[in-house]
Amino acid sequence: MTAKNEAPDLAGSDVLQRPPHGRIVGSTTKPLIVTPTFVSRTDVTPEDDRPHDAGSGVNRAGQEVAHPDRHPSALALEPDQNYAFEHWDEYWRKVHGPKFAYAEPGTTNDKVLRYDQVHRIASGPSSAFRPPYRAMVDGEGRLVGDPAARVPAYRRPDWDGFAYIAYGAEEDIEAVLGQEQYAKRIIADERTAFRMVTREVAREFIVIPSAKHRDPVSLVKIHRRRPGLSRDAFQARWLNEHADLVAGKPATAEYVRRYAQLHPFGSTQEDPEGSKIDGISVLSFASLNDVEDYLVTADYAAIEASEAELADPEVSEFWTALNYGVINRLVPELATERRG
Repeated sequence: MTAKNEAPDLAGSDVLQRPPHGRIVGSTTKPLIVTPTFVSRTDVTPEDDRPHDAGSGVNRAGQEVAHPDRHPSALALEPDQNYAFEHWDEYWRKVHGPKFAYAEPGTTNDKVLRYDQVHRIASGPSSAFRPPYRAMVDGEGRLVGDPAARVPAYRRPDWDGFAYIAYGAEEDIEAVLGQEQYAKRIIADERTAFRMVTREVAREFIVIPSAKHRDPVSLVKIHRRRPGLSRDAFQARWLNEHADLVAGKPATAEYVRRYAQLHPFGSTQEDPEGSKIDGISVLSFASLNDVEDYLVTADYAAIEASEAELADPEVSEFWTALNYGVINRLVPELATERRG
């Protein structure tokens, strides 16, 4: 236990991988290469209801639990399903994050320029349940007397969050992830914590840079292009037309602290679920209320109408998340040069 007024021992912690303690590389206006790794948590959902990676969702011996819905207590992460979501959320941030940031002897992770964990929260706005939220009333304007009979069905998004990891160049991904620490022991940890992870690679275009890159809340939008529109055409219009529309709205200036577009162009391995994603928007805010207030503005309605011309809203989704900065070597953040 740390004595009163004595500074805690930070050795080996991820605190040393970000400001004000971590080593700063500098800034760039070039597009960074990002692995936007979407994750679903280890849980007892039947396989037909939510896909999973082979070998994921393991027991204490590290063996896959083939039917977790039939054997919920076998899962290594948390056998008591009353605690399952909370334990997973805590494990990802407090255990898995520091493991990824830690460099074993003979290992280097200096080529990871930024790593944010983005944890979806059900209480924030989503495409399945968006603001404004209204009281449940009867025909006379009175609150209903039988709320237990009227609980709205919960529509879970496809993903529980994503690991937002940035590199300077595509070859840096293999330079880091090809090391034994990551190829073996981090992967083993993923199989404990996650049901499925995506393996896409994307270019990051920062339209509105963050002042400190410590913004606590993000709106994450997963876009799938409309039929008849190629991925290249979608991404070009999205970056060169839609981004200006978003950035130019007064409501954006009032509420949005950061706006980035991630443009997938490949993958590190076969990725049938991730390959369906044509673009990812990440808009950051100071609070959940700011997200809610932004989404009910006329400016956002115009933004969403423009977006619907490019992305199919029936197969796209958005949700709100908490941000945790695990690694950050880029200060200050700068807007990215755009493609012509």
